[in-house]
Amino acid sequence: MRKNILNSFLITAIVFTLASCKTKKIIVATPPVAQQQLPETNKKLENLQALQAKDLSFNTLALKGKADLDIDGDINSVTMNIRIKKDQAIWVNITALGGALEVARALVTPDSIKLINRMQKTYTKKPFSYIHEFTNHQIDFSLLQSIFSGNTIKAFMNENSDLKFENGVWNLSGKAEDLVYAVLFNTLLKPAETSLNDAEAGQALKVSYEKYTPLNGGLFPSKLNLQSMAGTKKIALSLEFNKVEGNTNVDFPFTVPKSYQLIK
Repeated sequence: MRKNILNSFLITAIVFTLASCKTKKIIVATPPVAQQQLPETNKKLENLQALQAKDLSFNTLALKGKADLDIDGDINSVTMNIRIKKDQAIWVNITALGGALEVARALVTPDSIKLINRMQKTYTKKPFSYIHEFTNHQIDFSLLQSIFSGNTIKAFMNENSDLKFENGVWNLSGKAEDLVYAVLFNTLLKPAETSLNDAEAGQALKVSYEKYTPLNGGLFPSKLNLQSMAGTKKIALSLEFNKVEGNTNVDFPFTVPKSYQLIK
């Protein structure tokens, strides 16, 4: 009997040890401002290049996380799977009830947007420009890709932007036609908050990032908060990824049932 008890104890200890050794998401601490070396602020081009050098390099991303999605005050907790093939496609799958119920699916490419609404059994296929009914016309595929990957937005990283070093961090701001933008970087030299505003059109987008984790030799923000406003329509998304993979094989399944109605 004593031997059986001892064996049970050992098995339990081994199982516990193996469980404890599972790979955990590593969060990189953001250094305090006081520990940062002051840069030469008169070298704008070099400083812009230093910020861009911190962009995450990837061919593909496979992401999964829990999200609170608020559309005009209607709040739902969902699971989101996001797959990205650089410069080619962004695929999003939204499920509820712990993944048991698919709510919606989207496939975005540089020239098109496809949406499946499982709840209403409808299907939408539009040119990418369809998104401009809800956002500024300067929002393109590259910008969306930067938002989901936590990278700098290439269109803003030029010498026409105003770049200042204030309170120990970089602030980038400027205006591109009717779009006013501001990017606050953290002490990891990664975007901490990006704001886009088109006051005339009544459109605004704000994205903030937290909990950077190592990936592909760089850093990826495993927590994203997004707020979007277009006229009276408001969307808020709080998303924390529990699965982050880079440069893996990804596919973008998108089959529309024949019974679904095409929304034109």
